[in-house]
This record gives sequence, structure tokens and C-alpha cells, in this order.
Amino acid sequence: MKLSEIAKVLNAKVVCGQDRLDEEQDKAFASDLMSDILTLGDNFPMIVTGLCTMQTIRTCEMGNLDIVVFVRKKKPTEEMIELAEDEGMVLMECDYSMFKACGLLWEAGLKPIY
Repeated sequence: MKLSEIAKVLNAKVVCGQDRLDEEQDKAFASDLMSDILTLGDNFPMIVTGLCTMQTIRTCEMGNLDIVVFVRKKKPTEEMIELAEDEGMVLMECDYSMFKACGLLWEAGLKPIY
């Protein structure tokens, strides 16, 4: 599924990484626990989270994860956006709950990593 389609399904605002919206993504992982995100290995999914902090961006940077959807109306700070842009990441903001966002993504064909 193209990132642009993901944004449309979630009615999400793309905060940075607009130049990557034609890229394909086939799996996602949802968590607010950064320790869970660090266990993903070489799966490289899109991350769906409500934890909107610098720690989220740093954790994704360490785990080579570069697509993050913030749910529950969370808005990244300018500092977070700058770091994400420097790392070539895609950040999206979504008003839906994590449960609804994941359900919509599943329904649209995105797969979990396990």
C-alpha cells in the first residue's frame, strides 16, 4: 500500500516526508512502549503510536524505522519534526484512536508483523 493511501485511509496529515508518499509499505506495528519497538528486528514496519515525544523519534532512528503515525490527535513538536526530517522519516498525525487506526489499516490490507 502506498504511503499516500495510508494517509488517506487514516485521514492523516503528513507532517514530513511528503516526498516519499509514493513508496509502498506492507506491514505495521502499533505500540506506545518503545521497548517493544526496539524488539522488531529486521521487519521495518510502519509504527502506529500515541507516544509523541523525542524518545519516539530517537527509538525509531535506533531501530531503522522511518514511518511513524501518531494517533489520538497527538502533534509532534517542531524539534521532533526537524529531527525526523534530518533522518528522512515520514511522520503523520491522525485523530483516530490506535484501535480504530489499526482496524482501518487492517481493513485496507496492511499486515501485522506477527
